[in-house]
Amino acid sequence: MIHSNDTICALSTPNGVGAIAIIRISGDKALGIVSKTFSKNLLDKNTHTAHFGYFKSLTGELIDEVLITVFAHGKSFTGEESAEIACHASPYIQQQIIQTLLDGGCRLANPGEYTMRAFMNGKLDLSQAEAVADLIASQSKGAHDIALKQLRGGFSSELKDLREKLIHFASLVELELDFAEEDVEFADRKELLQLVIDVIKYINRLSKSFELGNAIKNGVPVAIVGAPNTGKSTLLNQLLGEERAIVSNIAGTTRDVIEEVLNIDGIQFRLIDTAGIREGAEEIEAMGIERSKEKIYQANIVLCLADVSIENSLNEVIDWAKEIQSTYQDKKIIIIANKVDINDRPLDTARGPIIYISAKAGLGIDELKQKLVELITGDFNMANETIVSNVRHFDALKRTATSLEKAKFDLENNITADFVAMDIRQAMYDLGTITGDISTDDLLGNIFAKFCIGK
Repeated sequence: MIHSNDTICALSTPNGVGAIAIIRISGDKALGIVSKTFSKNLLDKNTHTAHFGYFKSLTGELIDEVLITVFAHGKSFTGEESAEIACHASPYIQQQIIQTLLDGGCRLANPGEYTMRAFMNGKLDLSQAEAVADLIASQSKGAHDIALKQLRGGFSSELKDLREKLIHFASLVELELDFAEEDVEFADRKELLQLVIDVIKYINRLSKSFELGNAIKNGVPVAIVGAPNTGKSTLLNQLLGEERAIVSNIAGTTRDVIEEVLNIDGIQFRLIDTAGIREGAEEIEAMGIERSKEKIYQANIVLCLADVSIENSLNEVIDWAKEIQSTYQDKKIIIIANKVDINDRPLDTARGPIIYISAKAGLGIDELKQKLVELITGDFNMANETIVSNVRHFDALKRTATSLEKAKFDLENNITADFVAMDIRQAMYDLGTITGDISTDDLLGNIFAKFCIGK
Protein backbone atom coordinates (compact mmCIF):
# COMPACT_ATOMS: atom_id res chain seq x y z
CA MET A 1 0.00 0.00 0.00
CA ILE A 2 1.58 3.26 -1.17
CA HIS A 3 0.75 6.67 0.23
CA SER A 4 -0.92 8.88 -2.38
CA ASN A 5 -2.57 12.27 -2.73
CA ASP A 6 -5.98 10.78 -3.55
CA THR A 7 -8.95 11.92 -1.51
CA ILE A 8 -10.37 8.85 0.20
CA CYS A 9 -13.68 7.98 1.87
CA ALA A 10 -15.02 5.07 3.88
CA LEU A 11 -17.62 4.08 6.42
CA SER A 12 -16.00 4.18 9.88
CA THR A 13 -18.86 2.65 11.87
CA PRO A 14 -20.06 -0.97 11.60
CA ASN A 15 -22.35 -1.96 8.77
CA GLY A 16 -26.00 -2.45 9.68
CA VAL A 17 -29.01 -0.56 10.94
CA GLY A 18 -28.45 1.83 13.83
CA ALA A 19 -29.07 5.41 14.87
CA ILE A 20 -25.98 7.12 13.46
CA ALA A 21 -23.22 6.21 11.00
CA ILE A 22 -19.94 8.06 10.42
CA ILE A 23 -18.37 8.41 6.96
CA ARG A 24 -14.84 9.82 6.83
CA ILE A 25 -13.23 11.76 3.98
CA SER A 26 -9.55 12.67 3.92
CA GLY A 27 -7.31 14.30 1.32
CA ASP A 28 -6.45 17.58 -0.35
CA LYS A 29 -9.89 17.92 -1.95
CA ALA A 30 -11.99 16.60 0.93
CA LEU A 31 -13.88 19.80 1.79
CA GLY A 32 -14.30 20.77 -1.84
CA ILE A 33 -15.84 17.42 -2.75
CA VAL A 34 -18.21 17.45 0.23
CA SER A 35 -19.24 21.05 -0.44
CA LYS A 36 -20.52 20.02 -3.90
CA THR A 37 -23.25 17.94 -2.28
CA PHE A 38 -23.82 19.72 1.04
CA SER A 39 -26.21 22.61 1.60
CA LYS A 40 -23.33 24.76 2.94
CA ASN A 41 -19.87 25.66 1.63
CA LEU A 42 -17.32 24.11 3.99
CA LEU A 43 -14.19 25.55 2.40
CA ASP A 44 -14.34 28.71 4.54
CA LYS A 45 -15.30 27.02 7.82
CA ASN A 46 -12.97 26.88 10.83
CA THR A 47 -11.35 23.61 11.80
CA HIS A 48 -13.06 21.45 14.44
CA THR A 49 -16.50 22.93 13.79
CA ALA A 50 -19.69 20.97 13.11
CA HIS A 51 -22.32 22.02 10.54
CA PHE A 52 -25.89 20.79 10.15
CA GLY A 53 -27.47 20.68 6.71
CA TYR A 54 -28.73 18.58 3.80
CA PHE A 55 -26.69 16.10 1.81
CA LYS A 56 -27.75 15.71 -1.81
CA SER A 57 -26.66 13.63 -4.78
CA LEU A 58 -24.79 15.32 -7.63
CA THR A 59 -28.13 15.52 -9.48
CA GLY A 60 -29.71 17.40 -6.56
CA GLU A 61 -31.74 14.56 -5.01
CA LEU A 62 -32.03 14.88 -1.21
CA ILE A 63 -30.40 11.93 0.58
CA ASP A 64 -30.34 12.84 4.29
CA GLU A 65 -30.04 15.46 6.99
CA VAL A 66 -26.45 15.22 8.26
CA LEU A 67 -23.94 16.80 10.62
CA ILE A 68 -20.50 17.36 9.09
CA THR A 69 -17.40 18.05 11.17
CA VAL A 70 -14.57 19.97 9.48
CA PHE A 71 -10.84 19.41 10.06
CA ALA A 72 -8.29 21.70 8.43
CA HIS A 73 -5.02 20.51 6.89
CA GLY A 74 -2.60 19.55 9.66
CA LYS A 75 -5.36 19.48 12.29
CA SER A 76 -6.94 16.09 11.60
CA PHE A 77 -6.14 12.51 12.58
CA THR A 78 -4.49 11.91 9.20
CA GLY A 79 -2.82 15.33 9.05
CA GLU A 80 -4.79 16.06 5.89
CA GLU A 81 -7.85 18.15 5.14
CA SER A 82 -10.72 15.98 6.41
CA ALA A 83 -14.44 15.79 7.09
CA GLU A 84 -16.65 13.39 8.99
CA ILE A 85 -20.27 12.97 7.95
CA ALA A 86 -22.70 11.83 10.66
CA CYS A 87 -25.81 10.51 8.92
CA HIS A 88 -28.71 8.24 9.80
CA ALA A 89 -27.47 4.66 9.75
CA SER A 90 -29.79 3.23 7.13
CA PRO A 91 -27.67 0.98 4.87
CA TYR A 92 -29.34 2.67 1.87
CA ILE A 93 -28.38 6.16 3.10
CA GLN A 94 -24.80 5.08 3.82
CA GLN A 95 -24.47 3.55 0.35
CA GLN A 96 -25.96 6.60 -1.38
CA ILE A 97 -23.66 9.06 0.42
CA ILE A 98 -20.54 6.99 -0.31
CA GLN A 99 -21.53 6.56 -3.96
CA THR A 100 -22.06 10.32 -4.25
CA LEU A 101 -18.60 10.96 -2.78
CA LEU A 102 -17.08 8.48 -5.24
CA ASP A 103 -18.87 10.20 -8.13
CA GLY A 104 -17.56 13.53 -6.82
CA GLY A 105 -13.88 12.52 -6.93
CA CYS A 106 -13.14 10.31 -3.92
CA ARG A 107 -11.98 6.73 -3.98
CA LEU A 108 -12.66 4.05 -1.39
CA ALA A 109 -10.02 3.84 1.33
CA ASN A 110 -7.92 0.72 1.69
CA PRO A 111 -7.84 -1.13 5.04
CA GLY A 112 -5.89 0.98 7.53
CA GLU A 113 -5.24 3.78 5.05
CA TYR A 114 -6.36 6.57 7.38
CA THR A 115 -3.94 5.42 10.07
CA MET A 116 -1.21 4.84 7.50
CA ARG A 117 -1.61 8.43 6.29
CA ALA A 118 -1.39 9.60 9.91
CA PHE A 119 1.92 7.74 10.16
CA MET A 120 3.23 9.02 6.83
CA ASN A 121 2.30 12.59 7.78
CA GLY A 122 4.08 12.38 11.14
CA LYS A 123 0.97 12.39 13.32
CA LEU A 124 1.86 8.98 14.78
CA ASP A 125 4.91 6.75 14.81
CA LEU A 126 4.57 3.12 13.76
CA SER A 127 4.08 1.65 17.24
CA GLN A 128 1.41 4.28 17.97
CA ALA A 129 -0.31 3.44 14.69
CA GLU A 130 -0.42 -0.24 15.64
CA ALA A 131 -1.84 0.76 19.02
CA VAL A 132 -4.87 2.21 17.22
CA ALA A 133 -5.86 -1.27 16.03
CA ASP A 134 -5.17 -2.74 19.47
CA LEU A 135 -7.30 -0.05 21.14
CA ILE A 136 -10.21 -0.78 18.82
CA ALA A 137 -9.91 -4.52 19.47
CA SER A 138 -9.45 -4.24 23.26
CA GLN A 139 -12.05 -6.20 25.22
CA SER A 140 -10.80 -5.67 28.77
CA LYS A 141 -9.41 -2.88 30.92
CA GLY A 142 -5.96 -4.45 30.83
CA ALA A 143 -5.86 -4.59 27.02
CA HIS A 144 -7.29 -1.06 26.84
CA ASP A 145 -4.68 0.36 29.24
CA ILE A 146 -1.75 -1.24 27.36
CA ALA A 147 -2.98 0.03 23.98
CA LEU A 148 -3.77 3.52 25.29
CA LYS A 149 -0.34 3.93 26.87
CA GLN A 150 1.29 2.87 23.61
CA LEU A 151 -0.96 5.21 21.60
CA ARG A 152 0.01 8.13 23.82
CA GLY A 153 3.66 7.50 23.00
CA GLY A 154 5.00 6.11 26.27
CA PHE A 155 6.62 3.07 24.66
CA SER A 156 7.94 5.09 21.71
CA SER A 157 9.50 7.70 23.98
CA GLU A 158 11.39 5.05 25.96
CA LEU A 159 12.70 3.36 22.81
CA LYS A 160 13.79 6.66 21.26
CA ASP A 161 15.73 7.56 24.41
CA LEU A 162 17.56 4.22 24.24
CA ARG A 163 18.23 4.63 20.53
CA GLU A 164 19.61 8.15 20.97
CA LYS A 165 22.07 6.91 23.60
CA LEU A 166 23.23 4.18 21.25
CA ILE A 167 23.51 6.65 18.37
CA HIS A 168 25.68 8.94 20.50
CA PHE A 169 28.15 6.22 21.40
CA ALA A 170 28.04 4.67 17.93
CA SER A 171 29.05 8.01 16.47
CA LEU A 172 32.07 8.15 18.81
CA VAL A 173 33.07 4.61 17.85
CA GLU A 174 32.68 5.48 14.16
CA LEU A 175 34.85 8.56 14.75
CA GLU A 176 37.56 6.33 16.18
CA LEU A 177 37.57 4.36 12.96
CA ASP A 178 38.31 7.55 11.02
CA PHE A 179 41.37 8.12 13.20
CA ALA A 180 42.43 4.48 13.48
CA GLU A 181 46.00 5.21 12.35
CA GLU A 182 46.45 7.84 15.09
CA ASP A 183 45.26 5.35 17.73
CA VAL A 184 42.83 7.91 19.19
CA GLU A 185 40.04 6.74 21.51
CA PHE A 186 36.98 8.98 21.62
CA ALA A 187 34.64 6.60 23.46
CA ASP A 188 35.18 5.45 27.02
CA ARG A 189 34.98 1.66 26.66
CA LYS A 190 33.95 1.11 30.27
CA GLU A 191 31.17 3.67 29.96
CA LEU A 192 30.02 2.18 26.67
CA LEU A 193 30.06 -1.33 28.15
CA GLN A 194 27.94 -0.19 31.10
CA LEU A 195 25.49 1.48 28.71
CA VAL A 196 25.18 -1.72 26.66
CA ILE A 197 24.64 -3.77 29.85
CA ASP A 198 21.94 -1.36 31.05
CA VAL A 199 20.17 -1.36 27.68
CA ILE A 200 20.28 -5.17 27.48
CA LYS A 201 18.75 -5.38 30.95
CA TYR A 202 15.96 -3.00 29.97
CA ILE A 203 15.33 -4.71 26.61
CA ASN A 204 15.13 -8.10 28.31
CA ARG A 205 12.63 -6.70 30.80
CA LEU A 206 10.46 -5.46 27.93
CA SER A 207 10.74 -8.84 26.20
CA LYS A 208 9.75 -10.64 29.38
CA SER A 209 6.63 -8.47 29.62
CA PHE A 210 5.39 -9.87 26.29
CA GLU A 211 4.04 -13.01 27.96
CA LEU A 212 1.86 -10.80 30.17
CA GLY A 213 0.92 -8.40 27.36
CA ASN A 214 0.03 -11.15 24.92
CA ALA A 215 -2.09 -12.91 27.55
CA ILE A 216 -3.97 -9.70 28.39
CA LYS A 217 -4.46 -8.81 24.73
CA ASN A 218 -5.81 -12.21 23.68
CA GLY A 219 -7.28 -13.46 26.97
CA VAL A 220 -5.83 -16.12 29.26
CA PRO A 221 -6.98 -19.71 28.61
CA VAL A 222 -7.60 -21.49 31.94
CA ALA A 223 -8.42 -25.21 31.90
CA ILE A 224 -10.29 -26.68 34.87
CA VAL A 225 -9.35 -30.36 35.03
CA GLY A 226 -9.79 -33.27 37.38
CA ALA A 227 -11.53 -36.57 37.89
CA PRO A 228 -15.33 -36.83 37.53
CA ASN A 229 -17.38 -35.30 40.39
CA THR A 230 -14.53 -33.23 41.82
CA GLY A 231 -16.61 -30.05 41.37
CA LYS A 232 -15.21 -28.61 38.13
CA SER A 233 -18.58 -27.40 36.82
CA THR A 234 -19.54 -26.08 40.26
CA LEU A 235 -16.28 -24.12 40.38
CA LEU A 236 -16.95 -22.70 36.91
CA ASN A 237 -20.42 -21.58 37.99
CA GLN A 238 -19.07 -20.08 41.21
CA LEU A 239 -16.37 -18.09 39.40
CA LEU A 240 -18.86 -16.81 36.83
CA GLY A 241 -21.57 -16.09 39.40
CA GLU A 242 -24.19 -17.94 37.33
CA GLU A 243 -25.39 -21.46 36.58
CA ARG A 244 -23.55 -21.96 33.31
CA ALA A 245 -22.70 -25.69 33.53
CA ILE A 246 -24.92 -28.59 34.57
CA VAL A 247 -24.02 -29.92 38.02
CA SER A 248 -24.84 -33.50 38.98
CA ASN A 249 -23.59 -36.28 41.25
CA ILE A 250 -23.61 -38.62 38.26
CA ALA A 251 -20.07 -39.20 36.95
CA GLY A 252 -19.45 -38.03 33.39
CA THR A 253 -22.12 -35.28 33.30
CA THR A 254 -19.77 -32.92 31.40
CA ARG A 255 -19.06 -34.64 28.10
CA ASP A 256 -17.69 -31.69 26.15
CA VAL A 257 -15.71 -28.59 26.95
CA ILE A 258 -17.56 -25.45 28.06
CA GLU A 259 -15.85 -22.08 27.62
CA GLU A 260 -16.79 -18.79 29.29
CA VAL A 261 -15.02 -15.47 29.88
CA LEU A 262 -14.29 -14.09 33.36
CA ASN A 263 -12.88 -10.59 33.91
CA ILE A 264 -10.71 -10.20 37.02
CA ASP A 265 -9.01 -6.85 37.68
CA GLY A 266 -9.21 -5.90 34.01
CA ILE A 267 -7.77 -9.20 32.73
CA GLN A 268 -9.91 -11.61 30.71
CA PHE A 269 -9.63 -15.27 31.66
CA ARG A 270 -11.17 -17.79 29.28
CA LEU A 271 -12.37 -20.51 31.64
CA ILE A 272 -12.63 -24.00 30.14
CA ASP A 273 -14.65 -26.61 32.02
CA THR A 274 -13.47 -29.99 30.78
CA ALA A 275 -14.87 -33.50 30.94
CA GLY A 276 -13.71 -35.47 33.98
CA ILE A 277 -10.67 -37.56 33.12
CA ARG A 278 -10.97 -41.23 34.09
CA GLU A 279 -10.30 -44.68 32.73
CA GLY A 280 -13.04 -46.88 31.24
CA ALA A 281 -15.33 -44.07 30.01
CA GLU A 282 -17.91 -44.95 27.35
CA GLU A 283 -17.43 -43.70 23.78
CA ILE A 284 -19.09 -40.26 23.94
CA GLU A 285 -17.52 -39.43 27.30
CA ALA A 286 -14.14 -40.65 26.01
CA MET A 287 -14.34 -38.16 23.14
CA GLY A 288 -14.91 -35.41 25.69
CA ILE A 289 -11.89 -36.58 27.68
CA GLU A 290 -9.69 -36.35 24.57
CA ARG A 291 -10.89 -32.79 24.04
CA SER A 292 -10.06 -32.07 27.68
CA LYS A 293 -6.48 -33.18 27.08
CA GLU A 294 -6.30 -30.88 24.06
CA LYS A 295 -7.45 -27.95 26.20
CA ILE A 296 -4.76 -28.69 28.78
CA TYR A 297 -2.22 -28.35 25.96
CA GLN A 298 -3.75 -25.03 24.80
CA ALA A 299 -4.19 -23.45 28.24
CA ASN A 300 -1.82 -20.99 29.90
CA ILE A 301 -3.05 -21.97 33.36
CA VAL A 302 -4.30 -25.38 34.50
CA LEU A 303 -6.48 -25.68 37.60
CA CYS A 304 -6.00 -29.23 38.94
CA LEU A 305 -9.00 -30.03 41.11
CA ALA A 306 -9.06 -32.61 43.92
CA ASP A 307 -11.98 -33.79 46.08
CA VAL A 308 -10.54 -33.74 49.61
CA SER A 309 -13.57 -35.61 50.94
CA ILE A 310 -12.16 -38.68 49.15
CA GLU A 311 -9.13 -40.32 50.70
CA ASN A 312 -5.87 -39.94 48.73
CA SER A 313 -7.55 -37.74 46.07
CA LEU A 314 -5.25 -34.79 46.83
CA ASN A 315 -2.11 -36.94 46.65
CA GLU A 316 -3.17 -38.25 43.24
CA VAL A 317 -3.84 -34.74 41.95
CA ILE A 318 -0.47 -33.48 43.21
CA ASP A 319 1.29 -36.32 41.37
CA TRP A 320 -0.83 -35.64 38.30
CA ALA A 321 0.04 -31.91 38.42
CA LYS A 322 3.74 -32.80 38.55
CA GLU A 323 3.27 -34.97 35.48
CA ILE A 324 1.53 -32.13 33.61
CA GLN A 325 4.31 -29.72 34.63
CA SER A 326 7.02 -32.09 33.40
CA THR A 327 5.21 -32.63 30.10
CA TYR A 328 4.29 -28.96 29.54
CA GLN A 329 6.99 -26.94 31.27
CA ASP A 330 5.47 -23.61 30.24
CA LYS A 331 2.17 -24.32 32.01
CA LYS A 332 1.25 -22.54 35.22
CA ILE A 333 -0.39 -25.01 37.61
CA ILE A 334 -2.73 -24.30 40.52
CA ILE A 335 -3.61 -27.25 42.74
CA ILE A 336 -7.06 -26.83 44.26
CA ALA A 337 -8.46 -28.91 47.11
CA ASN A 338 -12.25 -28.73 46.80
CA LYS A 339 -15.13 -29.69 49.10
CA VAL A 340 -13.49 -28.57 52.35
CA ASP A 341 -17.01 -27.94 53.67
CA ILE A 342 -17.78 -31.68 53.77
CA ASN A 343 -14.29 -32.96 54.58
CA ASP A 344 -14.02 -34.59 58.02
CA ARG A 345 -10.25 -35.19 57.98
CA PRO A 346 -7.52 -32.68 58.98
CA LEU A 347 -6.25 -30.60 56.08
CA ASP A 348 -2.62 -31.16 55.16
CA THR A 349 -1.63 -27.52 54.68
CA ALA A 350 2.09 -28.39 54.59
CA ARG A 351 1.87 -30.07 51.18
CA GLY A 352 2.90 -26.94 49.28
CA PRO A 353 1.05 -24.20 47.37
CA ILE A 354 -2.48 -25.58 47.50
CA ILE A 355 -5.65 -23.50 47.55
CA TYR A 356 -8.41 -24.96 49.73
CA ILE A 357 -11.93 -24.13 48.59
CA SER A 358 -15.55 -25.10 48.63
CA ALA A 359 -16.85 -24.40 45.15
CA LYS A 360 -20.41 -25.06 46.36
CA ALA A 361 -20.23 -22.72 49.38
CA GLY A 362 -17.96 -20.13 47.73
CA LEU A 363 -15.13 -20.55 50.25
CA GLY A 364 -11.64 -19.64 48.99
CA ILE A 365 -12.88 -18.29 45.65
CA ASP A 366 -11.45 -14.79 46.23
CA GLU A 367 -8.06 -16.31 47.04
CA LEU A 368 -8.21 -18.32 43.83
CA LYS A 369 -9.04 -15.23 41.77
CA GLN A 370 -6.14 -13.34 43.35
CA LYS A 371 -3.81 -16.23 42.53
CA LEU A 372 -4.94 -16.23 38.88
CA VAL A 373 -4.08 -12.54 38.55
CA GLU A 374 -0.71 -12.99 40.31
CA LEU A 375 0.29 -15.82 37.97
CA ILE A 376 -0.28 -13.57 34.95
CA THR A 377 1.08 -10.24 36.20
CA GLY A 378 4.06 -11.70 38.06
CA ASP A 379 6.35 -8.93 39.31
CA PHE A 380 5.21 -6.40 36.70
CA ASN A 381 3.54 -3.17 37.78
CA MET A 382 1.00 -2.60 35.02
CA ALA A 383 0.31 0.96 36.16
CA ASN A 384 3.92 2.14 35.87
CA GLU A 385 5.72 -0.25 33.52
CA THR A 386 5.56 -0.55 29.76
CA ILE A 387 4.00 -3.88 28.75
CA VAL A 388 4.72 -5.24 25.26
CA SER A 389 1.74 -6.93 23.59
CA ASN A 390 2.71 -6.84 19.90
CA VAL A 391 4.53 -9.89 18.54
CA ARG A 392 6.38 -7.76 15.95
CA HIS A 393 7.76 -5.56 18.72
CA PHE A 394 8.73 -8.67 20.71
CA ASP A 395 10.67 -10.10 17.76
CA ALA A 396 12.44 -6.77 17.18
CA LEU A 397 13.40 -6.55 20.86
CA LYS A 398 14.87 -10.07 20.76
CA ARG A 399 16.95 -9.16 17.70
CA THR A 400 18.09 -5.97 19.43
CA ALA A 401 19.19 -7.92 22.51
CA THR A 402 21.13 -10.39 20.33
CA SER A 403 23.08 -7.58 18.63
CA LEU A 404 23.80 -5.89 21.96
CA GLU A 405 25.04 -9.16 23.46
CA LYS A 406 27.52 -9.35 20.57
CA ALA A 407 28.60 -5.74 21.22
CA LYS A 408 29.00 -6.56 24.91
CA PHE A 409 31.23 -9.52 24.05
CA ASP A 410 33.30 -7.31 21.72
CA LEU A 411 33.82 -4.68 24.41
CA GLU A 412 34.67 -7.19 27.13
CA ASN A 413 37.24 -8.87 24.89
CA ASN A 414 38.78 -5.73 23.35
CA ILE A 415 37.57 -6.57 19.85
CA THR A 416 38.30 -3.84 17.32
CA ALA A 417 35.97 -0.87 17.06
CA ASP A 418 34.61 -1.77 13.61
CA PHE A 419 32.93 -4.92 15.01
CA VAL A 420 31.53 -2.96 17.95
CA ALA A 421 30.15 -0.33 15.57
CA MET A 422 28.57 -2.96 13.33
CA ASP A 423 26.71 -4.62 16.23
CA ILE A 424 25.48 -1.32 17.67
CA ARG A 425 24.29 -0.20 14.21
CA GLN A 426 22.29 -3.43 13.92
CA ALA A 427 20.75 -2.89 17.38
CA MET A 428 19.77 0.67 16.42
CA TYR A 429 18.23 -0.61 13.20
CA ASP A 430 16.11 -3.22 14.99
CA LEU A 431 14.90 -0.68 17.57
CA GLY A 432 14.06 1.70 14.74
CA THR A 433 11.76 -0.83 13.07
CA ILE A 434 9.45 -0.70 16.09
CA THR A 435 8.75 3.02 15.90
CA GLY A 436 9.05 3.29 12.12
CA ASP A 437 12.31 5.25 12.08
CA ILE A 438 13.36 2.34 9.87
CA SER A 439 10.61 0.97 7.62
CA THR A 440 9.95 -0.60 4.23
CA ASP A 441 6.91 -0.65 1.96
CA ASP A 442 6.52 -4.38 2.59
CA LEU A 443 6.52 -3.85 6.37
CA LEU A 444 4.01 -1.01 6.21
CA GLY A 445 1.75 -2.88 3.81
CA ASN A 446 1.72 -5.94 6.05
CA ILE A 447 0.90 -3.92 9.18
CA PHE A 448 -1.85 -1.68 7.81
CA ALA A 449 -3.53 -4.33 5.66
CA LYS A 450 -4.67 -5.97 8.92
CA PHE A 451 -6.69 -2.87 9.90
CA CYS A 452 -10.39 -2.56 9.22
CA ILE A 453 -11.60 -0.30 6.41
CA GLY A 454 -12.46 3.14 7.78
CA LYS A 455 -9.49 3.18 10.15
